[in-house]
Amino acid sequence: MSSIVVMGVAGCGKSSLASAVAAVLGWPLIEGDEFHAAANVAKMRAGTPLTDADRAGWLDTLGTELQRHPAGALLTCSALKRSYRERLRAALPGLRFVHLELSRAEARRRVAQRAGGHYFKAELVDSQFEILESPHGEAGVLTIDATLPREALVDQVIAWNQETRA
Repeated sequence: MSSIVVMGVAGCGKSSLASAVAAVLGWPLIEGDEFHAAANVAKMRAGTPLTDADRAGWLDTLGTELQRHPAGALLTCSALKRSYRERLRAALPGLRFVHLELSRAEARRRVAQRAGGHYFKAELVDSQFEILESPHGEAGVLTIDATLPREALVDQVIAWNQETRA
């Protein structure tokens, strides 16, 4: 069985979709944001984008977390660059990705409306779009419109999972 990473820029709905799909599949949910080092969280709170070096240890930790769930898990992770996705794939061969796509304007709007003072600031959305390397054409990737109703997104992911399950 292969785990799934729900990926995309901030505000695309990774957490809500992954949580819903995990509940249907009976898989554990791994919230990638919970594994950021304190220094990374402090940088984001200050409005400073993370670098590849900042993300390296985080990605390794997420790979280790995925390995702890051989029966499958749902991971939320921006996975913005192909090298980040390859690093996760190296930790868990056969790993699949659901890319939630949305416009820059919609991502900014959603992040600005977040409740609870999330550490990721709306002004960081642009930096995510600047480094985003689309996963179009990569094997094991489903790209879906993040603006669809959650139920429709869940249905798409569940159907795709059944079709592509290894």
